[in-house]
Amino acid sequence: MKTDSCAPLASVIDLLLDAICVVDAQGNIVYVSAACERIFGYTPEEMVGRRMIEMVYPEDRARTVAAAQEVMASQPLLHFENRYVRKDGSVAHIMWSACWSTDNKLRIGVARDITQRKQSEAMQAALYSISEAAHGAKDLAALYQQIHQTIAQLLPVDDFIVAIRNTASGELAYPYQALALDSTALPAEPAASLCFSVLHGAQALRFNADAMRALALPLGDGDIRAWWLGVPLNSSEGVIGVLLLKSTAAPYTEKDQELLQFVSTQVVTAIERKQLYARLHRMAQYDELTGLPNRACFRDRLGTALARVRRNGGRIALLYVDLDRFKQINDTYGHGGGDQLLRAVADRLTACVRDTDTVARLGGDEFVVLLESIVEPEDAQRVVEKVRSAFAQPLSITGHSLEIGMSIGIALYPEDGEAEMQLLKQADDRMYRMKARGGQQSVDCD
Repeated sequence: MKTDSCAPLASVIDLLLDAICVVDAQGNIVYVSAACERIFGYTPEEMVGRRMIEMVYPEDRARTVAAAQEVMASQPLLHFENRYVRKDGSVAHIMWSACWSTDNKLRIGVARDITQRKQSEAMQAALYSISEAAHGAKDLAALYQQIHQTIAQLLPVDDFIVAIRNTASGELAYPYQALALDSTALPAEPAASLCFSVLHGAQALRFNADAMRALALPLGDGDIRAWWLGVPLNSSEGVIGVLLLKSTAAPYTEKDQELLQFVSTQVVTAIERKQLYARLHRMAQYDELTGLPNRACFRDRLGTALARVRRNGGRIALLYVDLDRFKQINDTYGHGGGDQLLRAVADRLTACVRDTDTVARLGGDEFVVLLESIVEPEDAQRVVEKVRSAFAQPLSITGHSLEIGMSIGIALYPEDGEAEMQLLKQADDRMYRMKARGGQQSVDCD
């Protein structure tokens, strides 16, 4: 379209920051201004003669064609936004104004590069989304999923892995991984090695197959045409973990790395907030010494179990367990020995019941067992016998072999009551009556 008569005008147009594109009725480019090279990466000579739609981001092509048809129907277009794939494979966000020249059968468009604005908007939206997830996600698993979804809107992601460092051992755990090809318990190589490289180097790294070969890192199947981006999760206490991304669509750029590093600061804040909440929740629900549910957690589970049997029918049983002569053992072997004993009792009691049952520590040397979905009262007695048989074997405490006796009181729903406190009192009273008789016994009725 360039001629001698329009050359002076073309030289002025080439000074514009916005790009001018002229396309014929078949969608072929017939003229572009110099700014197109800055925006799209192609020289004017490379663009002229190409079909414009070929450069449009695949997901935007259908609506771009529809918009072009409206323009060709003499409906001027303002502020239409779509995406283009640049020559280097990166994505440009473009805002168009366009009109149709009926006489020349040409579509004339003015393209403005709004990529930076879009990236800033996406960044702010990502930070807000992660901040909201830190407050609203029900647990760490839900938080990791939200972080994954948010980052996937900013960067190409096939695989997404969160690795968290154990502060005691220094080892990495992988609480969240979304893999395109499999869902193994641990990430396959080279992901695990890359996570350790990022963790120990405490800096962001970008990898392709050549870089991994140079570092003698293992390559997995399908990794020849893959790119990896890993960033450390840096907190005030040091590196708490790693975010690792894999792309098979396009290589990660330095800008991608900078973006992920920036977002990672909010990710760290969100993870630490959720970890603190999880610790506080566990402290409120579980006994710190034994790891068993505490009184509050047990009452909640008992209430749930009672609601279930009232609705569906059936029986449940409570076993109230108190260790015999615990004070004497504590005085003899010290508080350390007493704590060791309580942990050993907790483990042995837990081994005597099903996964669906609950063993809780109410405090001191008092434990309670909730047996759900029992058929006959004798089922509870059989569990008692199993417990007594288990504790007939001595426990090793501070290098000493100790035989531990216990008093056990039983209460059954609905035979001994239908209310939570009524059942607990029945089991407690029966346990204390047995202790008064010398312990080492159990009773399930008056």
